[in-house]
Amino acid sequence: MSKPIRTIARNKKARHDYELLDSFEAGMVLTGTEVKSLRSGKASLREAHVRLQKNEAWLVGANIPTYTHGGIENHEPTRQRKLLLSKRELKKLKQGIQEKGLTVVATQIYFKGPWVKLEISLARGKKKQDKRENLKKSQDSREMDRARRR
Repeated sequence: MSKPIRTIARNKKARHDYELLDSFEAGMVLTGTEVKSLRSGKASLREAHVRLQKNEAWLVGANIPTYTHGGIENHEPTRQRKLLLSKRELKKLKQGIQEKGLTVVATQIYFKGPWVKLEISLARGKKKQDKRENLKKSQDSREMDRARRR
């Protein structure tokens, strides 16, 4: 039986700015107040990306706001957070970044059962022309759907 998944935040801009190639699920090292803040559904992945340093992956630029009922022990909202990935996954990410010139983008943060998980993707940046073509395709498909309904 699979654990229920509850989405906290998505990076909608990632699908617009990048061509997502390969996805990975990573755990995160969090403090108690960060988890409580996430349970209330507050987080932003707009500027989030993953940096690889010394065989470790770090989430940079994600914003988890401070917990409202937290005291002195409250966390810093934009601190770097360590990601929990297997050696095989880290190796794939490192190869993608070095050989193919890709980047690693955070696409979604969610609860899987009691655990906070982060979906990250190897991505290739889109050019302005590609973005326009995708926008045009989606508008055309919407118009065709409307015409079919009539």
